[in-house]
Amino acid sequence: MIALHNLKLISTGTIAEGQAVLISNGTIIDVISEAAIPTDAEKKDLNGSYLAPGLIDLQIYGSGGKLFAGTPTVDALEQLENDLLNQGTTGVFATIGTNTNDIVEAGIEAAKIYREKARGAFWGLHLEGPYLNPAKKGAHPEKFIKKATLAEVKGWVEKADGVIKMITIAPELQDQEVIDYLFGQGIILSSGHSNATYAEGKAFLKKPVQAVTHLFNAMPQMHHREPGYIPAIFEERPYTSIVADGIHVDFAMIRLAKRELGDKLFLITDAVTQTKEGAYQHELRGDRYTMPDGTLSGSNLTMLKAVENCVKKVGIGLAEAVNMASLYPAELASQTKKGAIKKGFDADMIVFNTDFEVLGTILAGNFLTKTT
Repeated sequence: MIALHNLKLISTGTIAEGQAVLISNGTIIDVISEAAIPTDAEKKDLNGSYLAPGLIDLQIYGSGGKLFAGTPTVDALEQLENDLLNQGTTGVFATIGTNTNDIVEAGIEAAKIYREKARGAFWGLHLEGPYLNPAKKGAHPEKFIKKATLAEVKGWVEKADGVIKMITIAPELQDQEVIDYLFGQGIILSSGHSNATYAEGKAFLKKPVQAVTHLFNAMPQMHHREPGYIPAIFEERPYTSIVADGIHVDFAMIRLAKRELGDKLFLITDAVTQTKEGAYQHELRGDRYTMPDGTLSGSNLTMLKAVENCVKKVGIGLAEAVNMASLYPAELASQTKKGAIKKGFDADMIVFNTDFEVLGTILAGNFLTKTT
């Protein structure tokens, strides 16, 4: 049994000092007063650092020069998982954007192979497309966007053997039988790259579409006579992701979204990596990634940087910003033992300092050494 102590504990919206976290066999055994640490416990001094639940990124495309979304290999998944663990992220949905069937199916096969050797942070796939609305395609190639067919969707789901965890679609363009089938398979349905009206959003949000992908990006904007999709999101309050880099969304708009959505607003990186091959040739231009034609593409964020931005730029308290990066995505992903530091929860945690520098990652109770 290990006792983590001399720390500032962040969990479920609070920051506490004078507590210790007992872990054994990958599980949090208890959270107790430092004075009550058992004499037989191996004590680990965190020197006053923050200890928070491991961060969770439900939308990221690749890392370290290997864009899984474009060249979906086992190596790209390994690079992604290792890099994210170094950054304090202990749960991830690797994401494939709109692409050819061959790329999607190669991604499914790579994910099935990799999950057998993964370290524990790779949770599965998020398919962002190809069933989107071309009117709000963003950086997604229009030539690959299409309407879903039940036969194709069933084929992918059956081939995936449970590795597809989330799918972003434009619900207003899809047949109800497709939506009902995906929901029945336990796959998270998220609305994104959608041109839905207010009325359409009211009809499908939480009925059964339970999430929204990257709020404000690739969706109709609000207008006083045509309210559009965003007011429907604010009223129905599904779990809603946002890219908190100040580039994809201005920080003032994140403040607005937080006021409206509260504990349903969660953070994603939407991060990509530079590549010169495939359908998504992301170029890093200053502080942002774009396509070769200048279209804004994915972000250059880490999850901890997104937390820092919420604290310093949006005005959200640190404990709540951590919830947005851990507890709320864990809830959406039905990971009932993750996202908090509580008795009985998985011992997946991040250690960081007041400068938002990662000092360590704990995965299943093990302190990880950084890998290159």
